[in-house]
Amino acid sequence: MLWRRFGRVSAAGSRGGPQAASIRSIAHPNRRLMAETPQRPINPDDSLPPVEPPSAAFLVQLFLVPGLIVAIIVCVWLAFHWLAHLGNDPQAYVRTLRRANEGRWQAALNLANDLRGPGGSRLKSDADLASELGSILDDEVGSGRTGEQSQTLRLYLCRALGEFTVPEAAPPLVRRITTDGDSETTQAAVEALAVLATNLDEAGRSLADRTSVVQAVVQAAASADAKVRNACGFTLGVLGGDTSVDALLRLAADDDADVRANAALGLARLGRPEAYDALAELLATPDVETTAASSDEEQSQRYKRVLLVINALRGLAVLIDTTAEQPPGAVTRQVEKLQGDKVAEVRSSAAAMLKKIDRLASE
Repeated sequence: MLWRRFGRVSAAGSRGGPQAASIRSIAHPNRRLMAETPQRPINPDDSLPPVEPPSAAFLVQLFLVPGLIVAIIVCVWLAFHWLAHLGNDPQAYVRTLRRANEGRWQAALNLANDLRGPGGSRLKSDADLASELGSILDDEVGSGRTGEQSQTLRLYLCRALGEFTVPEAAPPLVRRITTDGDSETTQAAVEALAVLATNLDEAGRSLADRTSVVQAVVQAAASADAKVRNACGFTLGVLGGDTSVDALLRLAADDDADVRANAALGLARLGRPEAYDALAELLATPDVETTAASSDEEQSQRYKRVLLVINALRGLAVLIDTTAEQPPGAVTRQVEKLQGDKVAEVRSSAAAMLKKIDRLASE
């Protein structure tokens, strides 16, 4: 039968007969070929590209370019490291600020940071440094440069001089008020004098010539620039004296609301009862109705009104503390009205002021 015939073939193949040999040859045709083909050893040179000596361009890319990049990074780091340590030598600030290059701005930044830093008291009490900065300010004004960088440097030097605690910082600021027609520099110098006078008082010192300082600020109070007059109102309140009071009374009747506000605060700081009228006017500043569709100008006007009223309340508190007397009834009634103001901050400030008045009345 057919299955028996195939079975015999299989049996014969299993016994290693000729049929088995033919089957193994068919199943593995490459065995004999592999056995008959001699194996050659593999040469490594056959699988690698030819070796060529490096070119000059390759060496430049490999060594010179990265070396230049590293050198530039190191130089930049050393430059910033040097500028960051200028505070170790105050005269280094002076030398750098005198150079009309970009490095002076880094020196100015470092000086500002050092003046505010933990070691700033040493710099603020350095009279030589103050005189040198004043000389740089004079030279910058005398140079005739009117660009933005020159203007920024003038403003910076004025504010830096205001941070000192030595009277030598005042004369350069006074010169900028009396001789400089630039209103921005004049304003910065007037504001710096207020800061300087406060710092000197805290350090137990005083201005060498307070009269000339007051006269310079009074002269600036007649400026056509409202911002300059506004700064004068604040500074005269710090300087004090009969001459300052007379100028503040004139400023209290100024056309500009900000000027009147600062003049009133200056009079209040000096404990002058004449401040009550100006403060009452500020407290009565009407609110500006705004909605979600209001313009930016209307929003700004309302914000400005809030600042004026709150500053007037603060001035009233200063005046009460200075005089230890109750304010006039009209002023008290105006404060009571502010308890119903639409602005929460105004309401809370008015309530605190009424408590202060009540405590004073009960004493």
